[in-house]
Formats: sequence, C-alpha cells, structure tokens
Amino acid sequence: MNFRNLPKIELHRHIELCLRKETIKELAPQFGIELPDEKTYEDRFLILEPMKDLGSALNKFLDTQKLLASPEILERIAFEAAEDCYNEGTRIVEFRYAPTFVQLNHEHMSFDVIHESLVKGLKRAEEMYPIATGLICIIQRILPVEVGRSVTEFAIDHKDTMIGLDLADNEEGFDSKPFSDFFLKARDAGLGITVHAGEANLPKSPRYVTDAIEYLGAQRIGHGIQIHRDPAVMKSVIDKNIVLEVCPKSNWLTNAISDLNDHPIRTLYDAGVPITLNTDDPGVFNTDLNQEYQIVADRFGFEEDDFKKMNEIAYKASFISEEKKSKVWPVN
Repeated sequence: MNFRNLPKIELHRHIELCLRKETIKELAPQFGIELPDEKTYEDRFLILEPMKDLGSALNKFLDTQKLLASPEILERIAFEAAEDCYNEGTRIVEFRYAPTFVQLNHEHMSFDVIHESLVKGLKRAEEMYPIATGLICIIQRILPVEVGRSVTEFAIDHKDTMIGLDLADNEEGFDSKPFSDFFLKARDAGLGITVHAGEANLPKSPRYVTDAIEYLGAQRIGHGIQIHRDPAVMKSVIDKNIVLEVCPKSNWLTNAISDLNDHPIRTLYDAGVPITLNTDDPGVFNTDLNQEYQIVADRFGFEEDDFKKMNEIAYKASFISEEKKSKVWPVN
C-alpha cells in the first residue's frame, strides 16, 4: 500500500537530528566540513550499517551537532522537519531535543534562545500546513544530575510550549533513581513523561524499563523493545498501558537487534503491548516514517488495520493538547 496516503502520528523524533541532506550540504562547509562527494557526506553524517553499539551511534551525531550554531539555523531545521513530516503524510508529530546537546560548543545561545528558535520554526510550519507539533525536553542522563535539575526547571518554565520531559542517552551505569524528583515535579506541573529505556541489548534492559515506570512515572517508553525478554515486565507494561515508541530501523542500526528480521515488534504487538511506530533520528538513519511502515509490513505482515490501531494508540498517548490535535485528526 501507499503509506504516504495513510494519515500518521509520530511520537519519537529528535528534531536536532532531522536535517535534510540539502541543508547539511549547504551548511557543512560554513563550519569547516567539506563534502566533495556523496560518500564523504554519508561517512560523516549518516549511519547506513549497524554500529558496534548505541554509544558508537551517539558519537556519530556530533558532526550534525556542529551545524546547530545559530537561532536562524535552528528555526530553519525545525520548519523543515515539520514540513518533511507533513510531506510523509504525518498530521501529528512530537519532536524532542536536548538543550544541553544543542548548546554544546554553542554557548552563545541560551536554552531560551534555542527553544524560542525551534518553536518559531514549528509555528511557521503549522501556519502553512494542517499539522500539529509539540516539543519534548530531554535530560541527558550522562551529564551531572544537577544539570538535569536545571533542564527540568527550564522545561517547566516553558510548559506553554513544552509538552513533556524525557531522559535519554546510555542507560548502563547511569541510574534513573537520582532523577526521580525532577520527573515528579515535571509531571505535577502538567508535563507528559516519556523515558528512553530498554533500547540497547543489555542484560538489565527490561529492568531499566521497570525503573523508568516506577521511579520516573513514565507514561511512555522510548524504544522499550527489550521487554520481550522478560514476560513479567511485559505484562506490567500491558497492565499499566505504557505505550512503546518503537523505531525499527534505529534499533537495527544501533545494534539493539542483530537483524531487522529479528525485531520483536510482532511479538510485542501480538502480546498486547501498546505500540507506536517512529523514526527516531531520520536525518542520520536515512529513514522516514513511511519507510518504517514498509519495513514492518514487509517483514512482519502488518496491515492497514494494524497501522490504524497504532495511530489510535498514538493519538491517545500524545502529550499535545486535545484542542490542538483534534483540529488535524481524524483526517477527512
């Protein structure tokens, strides 16, 4: 089927890793990154084959990060990211970003300036297209806990244009518990809670999902695919209606799974786990939402009714206000 014509909702898309190829090729030379041919571009900016592990993939993002150097660039990439989603057939999309990641080596931009630039770009897209967007703020768990406190305060201070809080980066060696109070405060302030957990192929991955739910109050889990290895955790996720933001191609490229054909999405879906489909980092993984749909249709036999069910789950789980998202969904 033509997935472009199927109205879609996406909950997990990192806005600072959504850059178009054309935009990268235009900006990179301004920052000392020469791209004389397609292979150089691919080597510097794309992940096309599985990396050794999640950490290796995260390091690959750093060249893209160098380009996030001005308010004008941030506004542009936000607008283009939303426009690309609309052109994929997406009508509701939640972007997320880590202000600490964007600000790295760009300290001339405050968190406020970064956020306002992204909001400006998204609003411009919403004025041009029938699409509803939202922004989720990410705490990087690899940074000192006190940095997480300041990021939480920043997110709460901007709750009129920030819909949720997330915890991301490598889980191994970085416990969730120290962040518990921050997430409680954010939820009390009205922010939605989603947490990257159970992504990497690690012995404790299912436990990390349990921790995200118990200590951080996660309503949704970014990835979470490793719960298939622990029936008790999987049952808990189902019983508590915790929604998984699954990103198949990303899981393969970060070596969370050894082969796309081994992805546990069918097992999770058939067991009753609430599943949504997402791209994660489309500008790095060379994907879009239609490609993700095609992957699971071809490999696991998902059909139109399954996708409609996933989008119903995504609509209900979205942190965007009912007033805003109901203006663009359902699509007539």
